Amino acid sequence: MDLTERKLKILQAIIADFVRTAEPVGSRTISRKYDLGISPATIRNEMSDLEEMGYLTHPHTSSGRVPSEKAYRLYVNEMMGRKELTQSEKDAIARQLYQNVTELDNLIERATHVLSEITNLTAFALSPGKELDRLRYINLIPVDELTVVLMIVAESGEVSNTAVRLDRPVSEETLRILAKNMTYNYSGKTLSEALKIDIIKNFREDAEAMAMFRNNIVPGFLRTLEDMLNVNLYMDGLTNIFSIPEYNDIEKARSFFEVLGRKEDIRQKLLARDEGMIITIGGENEDADLNDCSVITATYHVDGRLVGKLGVIGPTRMKYDEVTSVVEFLTDNISKAFMITGGENTGEDTDDGETRGD
Repeated sequence: MDLTERKLKILQAIIADFVRTAEPVGSRTISRKYDLGISPATIRNEMSDLEEMGYLTHPHTSSGRVPSEKAYRLYVNEMMGRKELTQSEKDAIARQLYQNVTELDNLIERATHVLSEITNLTAFALSPGKELDRLRYINLIPVDELTVVLMIVAESGEVSNTAVRLDRPVSEETLRILAKNMTYNYSGKTLSEALKIDIIKNFREDAEAMAMFRNNIVPGFLRTLEDMLNVNLYMDGLTNIFSIPEYNDIEKARSFFEVLGRKEDIRQKLLARDEGMIITIGGENEDADLNDCSVITATYHVDGRLVGKLGVIGPTRMKYDEVTSVVEFLTDNISKAFMITGGENTGEDTDDGETRGD
């Protein structure tokens, strides 16, 4: 049995209506709402064919039909049009995205929040793998006689601080010299490269200062570098599921929260997804607990080299065209947003409403 043009139109109408209402769709509804030029009886026959072909399912408690995962996959691959955001929508998103952003991780966390608010779904983001991020400078800031704050600033704008407890008091001048020497030795090095350098070998100070440096500063420095290399997972909008009819079932809601509570597992699965815009629907997800969900991810780039992922998770009944447009707009503009907040804006008009591809 072939998917004729008439069957495709009916299927598209059913998907559109079900996504909007979350209610099974009957032939009379399609006949009344969509001008297809055919009778309810003909629509009913075509719906029966579509069900036999695996594109529709028939809930026992209703005479209407609902789209199957196979129908959503066909829709995403062949029927989904591009939902262009209006200029006012783009401007509103941009205002939220740029608000109080001072460094890359702030921006990624902000983008996750904006995405969850706009889509009313659970949003997530992976901060970029930072192996290629480079150190800009290092500072040692005295807090009291035996406490120093070690500050490491990367070229991406990320700032990491850690409190270091000293064995003995050290003068501010000694700390200043140590910080200056560390910056000289490490500036321009990637985080991965910095971890491989013999930090002690690069310094020639007095014995007392070297002992303090080796025993206190070095461990804190290396530990902070390792923390900076970790890939962070941000999540926002977990409670949005309570406004989604599919999760009125408390068991489904509990299962959803349990899956997302396994953050390390989620992080690894997201890292393994391919680059670009990826949509997995229902049973296409490897985790059996996500077989009733769809996951949309897209990659973003910063300075052409730092790569992370941004996306949403929600029911298979999802406004795929709208969600993908918002995800695409956010990922395409993360790099521009960080350039602006980082003070590197050239003054040219970049807010022309157009998105840049990867």
